[in-house]
Amino acid sequence: MKNRPLLCLITDQQRIALRTNVSDTVAFCRLAATAGVDLIQIREKALSARELFELACGVVSAVRGTETRVLVNDRVDVALAAKAHGAHLTTQSLPLAEARHITGKGFLLGVSTHSLEEAIEADRGGADYVLLGPVFDTPSKRAYGKPLGPEVLSAAVANCKCSVIALGGINLQNYQDVLRTGVAGIAAIRLFTDSFDLVDTIAHLKLPI
Repeated sequence: MKNRPLLCLITDQQRIALRTNVSDTVAFCRLAATAGVDLIQIREKALSARELFELACGVVSAVRGTETRVLVNDRVDVALAAKAHGAHLTTQSLPLAEARHITGKGFLLGVSTHSLEEAIEADRGGADYVLLGPVFDTPSKRAYGKPLGPEVLSAAVANCKCSVIALGGINLQNYQDVLRTGVAGIAAIRLFTDSFDLVDTIAHLKLPI
């Protein structure tokens, strides 16, 4: 996780199918990995365990030979079975300490957080990174309350030893404001799936600000 900014693509199979010119999620992830995205978080809540496992195996195979790391949302067991690089934990997942006990060191564990306090707690609990958001208003995150804004990101960076990755409402017009807070990177669905040219978007996001 040395590149800055880190770019985390969060998958949404339906949106990928509707909004991109790539045939399927695995192909889209392969293109993103080749273009230089750092993390791919497989977040497909509608899939069965078997379907999720098959998708994770496909994405892990697709990114082989790149520096991209694959994470499975919620399901530590599926992530381990698919030989993914890590898992992303939410309130529905195993507690961080239990997940670490099962996976051991060297397996990436990230945690979704929605406040400064939650980010600090996850950091102290041994998370490799925290996703903190929503930074800006976005329909999918309105259930988590008002947007946090860049100020909370800055405070999290100052108080967390692990990588802080910003999430929520980030686009090509505001991402530089997010990066100026000192966060390690940004995570998104629509920023990538709604891109006219995914390769160009990733290259643009990685330019120095």
